[in-house]
Amino acid sequence: MQRDDPQLTWWLRLNRTGLEARKQLSLLRRFGTPEAIFAARDADLLMTERITPVNVERLRECARWDVRSDLATIERLNLTPLCIHDADYPDRLRTIHDPPPLLFIYGRLTDADRTSIAIVGTRNASAYGKLVAEKLSSDLARRGITVVSGLARGIDTAAHHGALSVQGRTIAVCGCGVDIAYPTENKDLRAKIAQSGAVLSEFPLSSAPEFWHFPVRNRVISGLSLGVVVVEAPENSGALITADFAAEQGRETFAVPGNVNSGKSKGCHRLIKDGAKLVEDVEDIVSELGLRVQPRETAIAPQPPAVPLVPVETRVYQILTLQPKHVDDITREAALPIAQTHAVLLQLEIKGLIRRYPGGMFARTT
Repeated sequence: MQRDDPQLTWWLRLNRTGLEARKQLSLLRRFGTPEAIFAARDADLLMTERITPVNVERLRECARWDVRSDLATIERLNLTPLCIHDADYPDRLRTIHDPPPLLFIYGRLTDADRTSIAIVGTRNASAYGKLVAEKLSSDLARRGITVVSGLARGIDTAAHHGALSVQGRTIAVCGCGVDIAYPTENKDLRAKIAQSGAVLSEFPLSSAPEFWHFPVRNRVISGLSLGVVVVEAPENSGALITADFAAEQGRETFAVPGNVNSGKSKGCHRLIKDGAKLVEDVEDIVSELGLRVQPRETAIAPQPPAVPLVPVETRVYQILTLQPKHVDDITREAALPIAQTHAVLLQLEIKGLIRRYPGGMFARTT
């Protein structure tokens, strides 16, 4: 939808009502456009499936909503509002039974995103879970597959980092307004995703990250994707809600096994018992889905760092890869004293060129 489209103001008002997607879709099926919905009589609105007197009252309130602040935010952040009638609306998402009537896109969706896989899991992830999520994500991105996740702490963050580390595409589906950086520590990650992929939300601009938003947004994560990979999830994890939506939407469900003595993967083990495909590496995913994709190693080879390095920093940096390597191995390969290796690694970490993992492990960020 073009920003100067006169219908945009009415879409923004309908979005501001906070009515669940099913109710908004019922109204759109009956009246055709948001403008016609707001022009309808109360009696006609109440004849629409699922619409209550409280909903009608909310519609009347939002008919007077001053959309200038929303329009200013859209212009300032260069957002793309995408309504369900737009040709660019994601086809796969449109087929679920309650697609979002309006999406706000920070960044850009492309045709390449038609081949997307979701990677989700617990916020309270272990080092093992983060490593697996990042590895699967980077391997998928190397094959030109877009990685979808929820920008939350833990597994989601690792999944986004994995795709970005090989210059791949990733989509973040937010549980708040698309203009809100949440969690705050992912502000820079959110900006990087928007530069080479997309951050999107169905919630009104400036919406806070309410608890109930996250189960709702999970249907969009699965709805955009061919399949959902649950990397690490305890029995009560919200990631299992995404897996449930995937099954309901006819998407494939995958799960990564974990330590049987830890509760962090009990949800994954239950999914496997219930028929989810067990995942050990990326080939388990692409073969199950029948994806014929070509590796893009040469097209996305890591670039030399943009920041200046002294010779010893260059030596250590060139030893590191996108996969974590232990400090003892780095020391041996660089032929340096252990104390000097630690000092150099600290400098590279400060410069943002490498990431430290538990257990004395280090890897490049790009």
